[in-house]
Amino acid sequence: MKIVHTGEGVTFAKGFQAIGIAAKLKKSGKPDLALIYSQVPATVAGTFTQNKVAAAPVYVSKETVATGSAQAIISNSGCANACTGQQGLADAKEMAMVTAKELHIDPMDVVVGSTGVIGSFMPMEAIKKGIHDIVPQLSDTGSPAAGKAILTTDTHSKTICGTFTVDGKTVHIGAIAKGSGMIHPNMATMLCYITTDLAISHSMLQKALSAAVEKSFNMISVDGDMSTNDMAIILANGLAGNTCIEEENEDYKTFYEALETVVVFLAKEIAADGEGASKFITIEVLHAKSFAQGKEVGMAIANSPLVKTAFFGEDPNWGRIICAAGYSGGDIDPNHTTLTIGGIPIFEKGMGLAFDQEALAKIMAETNITLTIDIEAGQYEPVIVWTCDLTYDYVKINGEYHT
Repeated sequence: MKIVHTGEGVTFAKGFQAIGIAAKLKKSGKPDLALIYSQVPATVAGTFTQNKVAAAPVYVSKETVATGSAQAIISNSGCANACTGQQGLADAKEMAMVTAKELHIDPMDVVVGSTGVIGSFMPMEAIKKGIHDIVPQLSDTGSPAAGKAILTTDTHSKTICGTFTVDGKTVHIGAIAKGSGMIHPNMATMLCYITTDLAISHSMLQKALSAAVEKSFNMISVDGDMSTNDMAIILANGLAGNTCIEEENEDYKTFYEALETVVVFLAKEIAADGEGASKFITIEVLHAKSFAQGKEVGMAIANSPLVKTAFFGEDPNWGRIICAAGYSGGDIDPNHTTLTIGGIPIFEKGMGLAFDQEALAKIMAETNITLTIDIEAGQYEPVIVWTCDLTYDYVKINGEYHT
């Protein structure tokens, strides 16, 4: 995939428009309502939070994804519409109906996404007015505005776009995402919206998205909390003109590689923008027996508050890292485990090693740090987890979030 360094995001692919506005859902007056629209019906796929306490828009959007077709995404920040009972479901469905009416499409072709404070009812009068106002503003260059409108505690919008070739046709793909806190696998606290002009069947699109999410959004952690509203949605409208992908052929593989590139980039952006984070940490688990074992070890390290605070304090406390790996459930043998930070070996064969304290101190002071743990259990490819440190600002942000 050739990454294009522009802000075009979800409007990069043919036939897509987007926009974001301030609909007065947030007291701050910042943008809080986003709309993404395909000028023709599109194939849709989605993955959603596995939290048993899921928000109303998750249930509504699952129904749309199950049909295999969609044409628009309406998404708000400022209110999660979670734990709101039957009223919340009715409100989410009304968001779809009002959007559909304004766009002259079927309500079942509208995906609904929400993010914000849990337990509050949607301000439906403001929502309905916002939807009425937003549709006429749809733009071929509206992706940056849409990206800003879905943010909560993020410091910036996450976006990427690029091209790849399938069946001799140039295919475009782009995305926007938000995510900063309550980041944990299955899925992270996030909204991700992807658009492409590829022609592909629903089953193949769903297969590709599910597999790509497992290697990206399900491999990041900020604080170990799984949200109620998470979703990743992809729309593929077929305007690239390629022969429709209906099986796992070479064209499917090309598309999958491009999709994985997109979601891995966004996942890393989300982890790096963790609430209050000052350091982005890559955890490489080498020579696991399986993906599952590597993920268990990597996630235990990523989720450890002691590990995360050690990185914040720039303290190379390898005991905390090895401890987390040991209780991970990944069945490691410390006598066959090697740990390095920034390429400097600090633990081997069950014991700490002498190392250059000054050199490691410089690495710990960096904002981008790689931790590598070789567990010598098998020959599986490297398993990579992304996380960040845990800072004073994280406590401040979340202590004041509801107010």
